[in-house]
Amino acid sequence: MENIYEQLRQRLDDMATGFPATKGGIEIKILEKLFTPADARMFLMMTPMLEPPSTVAERLNLPESETEAHLEDMASRGLLFRQKKNEQTRYAAIPFVVGIFEFQLNRVDAELAKDVTAYYETALGKTFQSWSTPVMRTIPINTELVSECPIAPYEDAMNIIDSQKTIAVAPCICRTMARKAGEGCDKPLEACFLFGSHASYYVDNGMGRYIDKEEAKAIIKKNDEAGLVMQPFNSQHVGGMCSCCGCCCGMLRSLKKQPSPAEAVKSNYYARVDEDLCSGCETCVERCQMEAVAMQDDIAVVDLNRCIGCGLCVSACPSDAMQMVKKSAEDLYLPPETGMETYLRIAKERGKL
Repeated sequence: MENIYEQLRQRLDDMATGFPATKGGIEIKILEKLFTPADARMFLMMTPMLEPPSTVAERLNLPESETEAHLEDMASRGLLFRQKKNEQTRYAAIPFVVGIFEFQLNRVDAELAKDVTAYYETALGKTFQSWSTPVMRTIPINTELVSECPIAPYEDAMNIIDSQKTIAVAPCICRTMARKAGEGCDKPLEACFLFGSHASYYVDNGMGRYIDKEEAKAIIKKNDEAGLVMQPFNSQHVGGMCSCCGCCCGMLRSLKKQPSPAEAVKSNYYARVDEDLCSGCETCVERCQMEAVAMQDDIAVVDLNRCIGCGLCVSACPSDAMQMVKKSAEDLYLPPETGMETYLRIAKERGKL
């Protein structure tokens, strides 16, 4: 009989960006730390579709009370997603990224952090930008940074906040992991936003706190000042939005290794320099997470193959020499409408459907 953790690995590898095997088996070590054998068996029997415990118990021919207790225990440990709506609680299987990895905020220790870091460098990080449809995308914080308006609501971080009814903020899992591993940076930690049922999941599990729109916008501005890139989930209707640094964020680190990050990120904007206004202060060089800006003859120059359209160079330019420019119509990217559609596209590209 095949090892239960290898079965679990294969199942996770079929979801989202995947969970590839390595020669050293570091991925199995991670699963053994997070899942008991009983957890692994339950996960293998769950689907990505939300189900109440009664349906799961009936489908698996298990006692309902025991099934409900096990599902809730797994959800509380970030191994399943839980949605509470209309006085009903439902559960679903989730990918490793985005999902189980992000939900380990309360469980990560130095050992897990180092193992996940090693796995990222060995195999996992290579999966993030391997397909045409990315999991996350980069957007400006608001329309004021873009020279050609209007921009789509899902392209504007402030507009995304305005459209939400329920908002929570949580520590960044990437910077948390990095610090636990004895590395990382001093960028703000409480920096990632969750919306709707995702917000409730984080708060119920003690990983985040509810905030109003005004505080959310204030945090975004603070994060921009600190040089963090806004990255919502790659869909028009998002359940979360991260504030990312190029040294800790798995997505940005993966992008940075690409020969053309601009193509991989699917951004609809790029930075342009007005040479007559550029003072040569190099602020944009210091803030760019993709090393897309360099100085030539004391004037900033943007490498369009590396620019991901985040707007960090624009928001801090003291001479207003930098501006965000919308790409031509034929080069614009329309994100999937929902997160489920995003995952389905990735699955098709990976040959999993």
